[in-house]
Amino acid sequence: MIFDLIIYNGRLVFPDNVFMGGVAVNNGKIEKIFQHKDNLSGLKEIDAKGSYILPGLIDSHVHFRTPGLTHKETWKTGSQAAVAGGVTTVLDMPNTNPYTTSMDHINDKENCIIGQSFVDFGFHFGVEPKNVFRLHEVDINSVASVKVFLTGHHTAKNVISDQDELDEIFKIAANKNILLTLHAEDEATLNLFRSLQHPPTNLIDYEKHLPRTAGIIAIGRVLEFVRKYGTQVHVLHVSSAEEAELLELAALAGYPVTYETTPHQLWFDAHESVHLGSKGKLSPAIRNKEDQFRLWSSLIEGLMTSVGSDHAPHTAEEKNQAFEKCPPGLPGVQEMLPVLVTGLLKNFPSLTQDEVMCKIVTVLASGPADLFRIDNKKGRLEIGLDADIVLVDLNNQWEVRVEDLYGLCQWSAYEGEVLKGKPHMTIRGGQIVYDNGEFGNPDGKMVNFTKKSYLSFRDLTCSPFHRILPKGSISI
Repeated sequence: MIFDLIIYNGRLVFPDNVFMGGVAVNNGKIEKIFQHKDNLSGLKEIDAKGSYILPGLIDSHVHFRTPGLTHKETWKTGSQAAVAGGVTTVLDMPNTNPYTTSMDHINDKENCIIGQSFVDFGFHFGVEPKNVFRLHEVDINSVASVKVFLTGHHTAKNVISDQDELDEIFKIAANKNILLTLHAEDEATLNLFRSLQHPPTNLIDYEKHLPRTAGIIAIGRVLEFVRKYGTQVHVLHVSSAEEAELLELAALAGYPVTYETTPHQLWFDAHESVHLGSKGKLSPAIRNKEDQFRLWSSLIEGLMTSVGSDHAPHTAEEKNQAFEKCPPGLPGVQEMLPVLVTGLLKNFPSLTQDEVMCKIVTVLASGPADLFRIDNKKGRLEIGLDADIVLVDLNNQWEVRVEDLYGLCQWSAYEGEVLKGKPHMTIRGGQIVYDNGEFGNPDGKMVNFTKKSYLSFRDLTCSPFHRILPKGSISI
């Protein structure tokens, strides 16, 4: 039998194992996984030459700014940056213009993206104050989650702070089996700190201006609603040790909660990165070294479900304004994989390269695929799934330079950093979409989300190096 594509002589990466071998592809799907090529042949054959072969990565938290904010990023440039970073599927946030608060908006968004996307894609649904009733129309097969902002910023104006509206959101979500994704910082707490302090002019002061207290209080409020209705929630861009600890203990106690962090919360800290100036201004703020280490440890121990880039580009002109005026956010979808690979190798030298890559596919592929209900097509090297594949040679290093970036804004907070783990080939649906600076066809499609009961926390913590406690037991 002749396959459409064969990739051989590589290191196949699974959440719990790595072994030498390859994959055979037909009609855009993985049809065979093998250790020895032997007599297999393909219309196209790729010798991986010992590179790691990963499943295509899933970035569940991007802002590709389409429609309405395309001076910051276009879908074409954002998806080029994604595949250059090994990402084959993205889930885009709703704070575009118009805000994505209806199924018509979902359809319109899909229509303006078709023909210019190098990645497959899906969308998170937005909710506005005084329009909570629109959640009744949500088609859970067409949206990844409902995104709720408990605080806002320049491009996120629709903050839900009314207690009765929050109660209704959690109630509807529980009844419709909808996952809520949360920007969990308490607006009232942040406003209190803003009213009592001068506007910050550097990252150290900014971290105090947007304190961890706001995140801790918000998560406490969220857990009250979860306890009341049993709503499944996923907390985004967790930034502090205390937030991580609270969420992990709640999950072990049986709450249906999961969380993720971002590469920039893992890589930067407010004191050592103060030289970044406004480039490092984010929401939530970058925290301290102790928080960094706690988040890395949670990743290693299998306690966080995913890592999302929170790719949120602004133009260089916008970010070069005075610190107190510039918008929060940075681009990062292209840098995400190398940042995680390099950070794990640097901070955990006892881990082998194989173990590092297992960690990577857990939080960047299988974890988000399971959580967002696309595991029937994506997230693993598995027969029958989409042939989304990434080739990575850890012997190669990449010094981040602006001229190597594909995002429209053309700047990076990681500029000058020397990283490992930059992909040299990305394949989506059996077709090469990135090959050492050359791009394939922008024919990515919208994904469908399966209708099913959400997995428990224990089902989502799948690190092979973490000792899962027996069900029903709690260790504190």
